[in-house]
Amino acid sequence: MEKKQTNYLQLIYRLAIGLIALWFMSIIWPYISDVVLMLVFAFLFTTVLLSSVDALERKIGHRGLSVLTVVTILIGGIGIFIGSFISQISQQAAEFSNRIDKDTLTQEFKAIGENLTNSMPEFLQNIISSNDDMAGKLSDLINTIISSLASMASAVGNFMFIAAMVFIFTIILLAEYHLFRKSLVKIIPNKYFELGLKLIYNIEKSVSSYLRGQFLSAASVAAMSIAGLLLLNLFGANLTLTFFIGIIAGLANLIPLVGPFVGMVPAILIAFMNNLGNDIALTHTLFGVIPSPFFILDIVLMFLIVQQIEGNLITPTLVGKSVGLHPMIVMIALLIGGTILGPLGMLFAVPAAGVLKVILSEIAFVRKNAHLL
Repeated sequence: MEKKQTNYLQLIYRLAIGLIALWFMSIIWPYISDVVLMLVFAFLFTTVLLSSVDALERKIGHRGLSVLTVVTILIGGIGIFIGSFISQISQQAAEFSNRIDKDTLTQEFKAIGENLTNSMPEFLQNIISSNDDMAGKLSDLINTIISSLASMASAVGNFMFIAAMVFIFTIILLAEYHLFRKSLVKIIPNKYFELGLKLIYNIEKSVSSYLRGQFLSAASVAAMSIAGLLLLNLFGANLTLTFFIGIIAGLANLIPLVGPFVGMVPAILIAFMNNLGNDIALTHTLFGVIPSPFFILDIVLMFLIVQQIEGNLITPTLVGKSVGLHPMIVMIALLIGGTILGPLGMLFAVPAAGVLKVILSEIAFVRKNAHLL
């Protein structure tokens, strides 16, 4: 009886400690969330690059030089890709500004307004007073979008700071990863030494498997986006930079369900610039019924299809299989993560679920075989 009562007291004590810890974390979380986010991203990048650094170190025998070489190649590749994309789209924007003057732009907006108005039911046409009003509203919308870009300066600056800190943390983790791992192993009690090593190994395996699944998913989204854009070109969409847009959509897909929508923005912008002044593109209709000037609705529909395939088939199957989770569990984890932390929550939901599964499995093993320890 006394032993049972003691167990209850221990359980109440642990619950109280847990609740106090959660309360304390809720207070300090706003102050440490950015640092934790940087460290998590740095750990993910370290997991991706670690095998390359280790392989290069075995060949040249110098850890620091290996880290520097791998990171330089990565940053160089990213810089070349971003620089090429910016150069290409800047060139197209310059050609667009030379080709289209303000009067032509106004006429095009008026034509778009007329097409949209004529396609509406009669009662909606009566609500709109004139086509000039529609053109004015479209012009105001464009001006609002352009002016809102200026407000993004602070957000871009904050992003650059976070990216720089993640870069620094990644270099430190790559250089000292095995020392950190040895330090962690040293604090494991002898009684649980083998279980601790197994837990660390399984967590590393789960995270690396998740990242491998995410990269496969990203490659699938990039391939589908490129194929869809090329298919639209066969119907006269006149889209350029299709491979750049597809790769951007795929890389952005590392945040689940977001990538296809990120690729949609430059695709619509390029379709607008390339087709402005083209009467055929201006009067284009989707399925021969719905007005889709400059193939904008076609692009939106294509990326929606890619998003549905990615969200309901590719991510649950590839990513869930890579971390040993059922597709239904993956979807639930994504929903919970998205509800709590938005897109970043969706990014970390699946690896967190995989790590939690590993920890729970080890706890169950310990409880089942406690008498042998």
